[in-house]
Amino acid sequence: MFATTRSARFLLHLANLLAIVFILLPVVATAIGALQSEKSLQADTRRVLPAEYTLDNFALILSGGAQKGRIFEQATYLPENIKHFYAAFSNSVIVSLSVTFLTLLFGSLSAYTIARQRFRWTLFLMQANIAARFVPVITLMIPLYVVMRSIGQLNSLGGVIIAETGFLLPYAILILAPYFDTIPGELEEAARIDGCTRFGAFFHIVLPLATPALAACGVIVFIVSWHELLIPLILNARPDFMTLPVVIASLVGDVHVFFNLMMAICLLALAPTVVLVILLQKYIVEGLAAGAVKG
Repeated sequence: MFATTRSARFLLHLANLLAIVFILLPVVATAIGALQSEKSLQADTRRVLPAEYTLDNFALILSGGAQKGRIFEQATYLPENIKHFYAAFSNSVIVSLSVTFLTLLFGSLSAYTIARQRFRWTLFLMQANIAARFVPVITLMIPLYVVMRSIGQLNSLGGVIIAETGFLLPYAILILAPYFDTIPGELEEAARIDGCTRFGAFFHIVLPLATPALAACGVIVFIVSWHELLIPLILNARPDFMTLPVVIASLVGDVHVFFNLMMAICLLALAPTVVLVILLQKYIVEGLAAGAVKG
């Protein structure tokens, strides 16, 4: 351990505190906005805390537009996509879980191959895939749209799952390969001497030992897929296949922007990822730390 002075420790704690405030401040602002009416939000732009709080924004969303409450009873127009909140939530769950499963499945197999079979072409392909991810995603949307149209995957969850898995797979390999490299190969050799196949040794020996890395990678992939906007927005035009980020983006209209409803949906959409990180934070830290040290 490095020796640090009292002033250095103070600066370190101060930097950590500023980083926490920087991260949590937008969430706090979103929560405050979601608990007040639009009239209250625009009445005094300099006011930090609203004069009154309300849950009508959440009631409108969770009821699918049926319970307007006090602040929406005189509203002449409400966004139609509010009625599709539960369908969008279900679509986000299906897409995120499917993308996470497929990414972990193919990513673990590819990362294991790279860690155990050090072929020059596999390392080259991994580096090429990582370099390709630096290309802005927006520049790939037209080719992606054309490809998905040619295979009949427009306006479907399958097309979104395939596209997101393809984009996230290189990151999963980059996270998992260094961790697999830390697992001693002698354990697999002992299992193969006892009659286990290479795949059996991978399934029964390597994967259980790589649980922290798989959990960390799975959480990261799930969060990225859950909050992905561009791919579902481009590939799906029908409300039946919208995800939560698309519903949030649809609240920005040509005439009016429903700020309070956007903030309320953002909080509802943020809840599953926050719960997931809290439940698996031990594995996330352990998995990322081990992979980073080895890498």
